[in-house]
Amino acid sequence: MTDQLLDHARRYADAHVDRNGVAATPVEGLVILREMAPTMLQYAVSKPMVALVLQGGKRVSMGSRSFDFGAGESLLITTDVPTVSQITKASTILPYYSLVLELDPAIVADLVGQIGPAPFEADQPVRVDPTEVEIADAALRLLRLFDRPSTLAVLGQQLRRELHYWLLSGRHGGAIRALGVTDSHAQRIARAVALLRTHYAEPVRIEALAEAAGMSLSAFHVHFRNITSLTPLQFQKQLRLIEARRRMLALGTAISDAAYGVGYESVPQFTREYGRMFGQPPARDIRQARAQMNVAA
Repeated sequence: MTDQLLDHARRYADAHVDRNGVAATPVEGLVILREMAPTMLQYAVSKPMVALVLQGGKRVSMGSRSFDFGAGESLLITTDVPTVSQITKASTILPYYSLVLELDPAIVADLVGQIGPAPFEADQPVRVDPTEVEIADAALRLLRLFDRPSTLAVLGQQLRRELHYWLLSGRHGGAIRALGVTDSHAQRIARAVALLRTHYAEPVRIEALAEAAGMSLSAFHVHFRNITSLTPLQFQKQLRLIEARRRMLALGTAISDAAYGVGYESVPQFTREYGRMFGQPPARDIRQARAQMNVAA
């Protein structure tokens, strides 16, 4: 089954992949990733998702924790967290392929309501486990419909929902379940994170974030750090720096404009904090990243 899933993913990705290695699919929230060589470090604030690695290897870091995983394993991220990732095993002969599904909170909440009470976890936002047979099977049946648009239109949403069901029923279930438990700590912190993501360039009031989460200040600090591994200010700082890097790399934005555009009032402070996060000053980092992109192209 795993070989069949890889074969379907490979054929679709090879025909539809864009210059960034992403093949969008007709299914909402589902993409296939392909890389023909190891990549440079990639910085992002990931949304809740599961990635089924079909071939190759990858490393993902969150805070001080790193996860190495490969074919037959799945990465689960259950909350918005800043991550550093890198494809570590890929070649023109054996490219990296993975199937990435963004988790739908509405589907999770509906399924949790039907499945009924069960333990849930909200303190391990990133984890890696072997991909379960039921999940691979549902994914394979979904990919088989890509060449049958009329059938996909009827059954696609049902299979997407089935994928969520098997994820909830398996070893990932406790972590995913927290997304669908009404007023859970995970849901409350998600409201604060959404506020931070929308207003990352503005001064943040911790009181406003705690109010959005419906928590006292002390409880908010504890649960925010447990769920995201960061303090609210650290989270905002990483949001700003990741967005500034994206603007400079993808849009050619000048360093000072990028700094001011994400909310910094001082370019020297921006440069210092950028260097701490990315390992070198912005000008050198962007030059190096562009050079690596040109080589890869």
